[in-house]
Amino acid sequence: MTETLIQRHLQAELDESRWLLPVYAHTPVEPVRGDGVMVTTRDGRELIDFYGGHAVAILGYRHPRVLAALAKQAEELFFQSNSVPLAVRARAAERLVRFGPQGLTRAFFVNSGAEANENALRIAFRHTGRSRVVALEGAFHGRTAAAGALTWKNERWYGFPRPPFDITIVPCKDVDALRAALGSDVAAFIVEPIQGQAGAVDFGAEYLAAARELTRAAGALLIFDEVQCGMGRTGYPFAAQAYGVTPDILTTAKGLAGGFPAGAVLVSDAAAAGLQHGDLGATFGGGPMACALIETVIDVIESGDLLPRVRALSALIRETCQVGPVTGVQGDGFLLGLRTARPGREIVNELLEKGILAGTAGDPNIVRLLPPLILEESHVAALAKALAEIRP
Repeated sequence: MTETLIQRHLQAELDESRWLLPVYAHTPVEPVRGDGVMVTTRDGRELIDFYGGHAVAILGYRHPRVLAALAKQAEELFFQSNSVPLAVRARAAERLVRFGPQGLTRAFFVNSGAEANENALRIAFRHTGRSRVVALEGAFHGRTAAAGALTWKNERWYGFPRPPFDITIVPCKDVDALRAALGSDVAAFIVEPIQGQAGAVDFGAEYLAAARELTRAAGALLIFDEVQCGMGRTGYPFAAQAYGVTPDILTTAKGLAGGFPAGAVLVSDAAAAGLQHGDLGATFGGGPMACALIETVIDVIESGDLLPRVRALSALIRETCQVGPVTGVQGDGFLLGLRTARPGREIVNELLEKGILAGTAGDPNIVRLLPPLILEESHVAALAKALAEIRP
């Protein structure tokens, strides 16, 4: 790195520390440009992005369809609120509902995953008239009041004096514990079919099917938080389809609009029954820019046959990347956790030196992979080669 580039990088760090709250730990690179699955840093390095900005860059960078849709919609109508109907909003909702699992027939647009989960919980409370929610150890549902209250070990950062409702946390994959927790006061059980922050912990069809039956018998709603594992990341539109289990409510965000802030709640007719004007709302949710991109992202995934690619390359990662410090692979699709013999942070830093951008997880011995759906075999080969060169 030249002295000038070092100075620019240090200046970027200084500017952020001067003007922003110091709440983020930074990876020691400054991306300045992205193209496909590659990002270029301030010091001129080319990195394969296996992390995708926390699963947001679902089609990578500078995708021509995404850029064209963004420019076209910006020229036509940059913003209008939900107080007026928009054809682009209706098209986006139809595409998302048809992309999602059968039985979820209505969409509600918001701005983020946490906001999607907040509204999913609000719907559950309104629908059931009950006061308690069951969630899982290891869960991460967001940092807002309700979503944060259901996030595992939230006492480390949760800033509110008390949770807004009654909560029961149960162990992962323990059907008996879930059965015992589902009392007559439970409005919903919320679960990430694959826990992202925990390190790509997948629950599988058997557990999720049991959760479906138990919640139905208890009169509680089943909420799938697919903020991180949705939008094709499992190699299917949603994990709900991958595992053959349809919840009452499904939330999604992250890559939903290809990098533009957007989230959504998909709801069954039964769960939506009784909702009236004013019960939910979002100023920016369902704005024309986000909706144009949602429609485009789904079209690119479907027309480009990206879902079979995800399944094939996920299998290739499992076959070829259990080398060097990697002792196992967990998760599904393009939400994978590489279990490492040494701390995951060390491996992430060593991969960075070899041109691979990856992420850590709540589990200190996991390297998390969340690459764009346009990943290619050559990128997997580069990851496998880099891992093989790292000491166990």
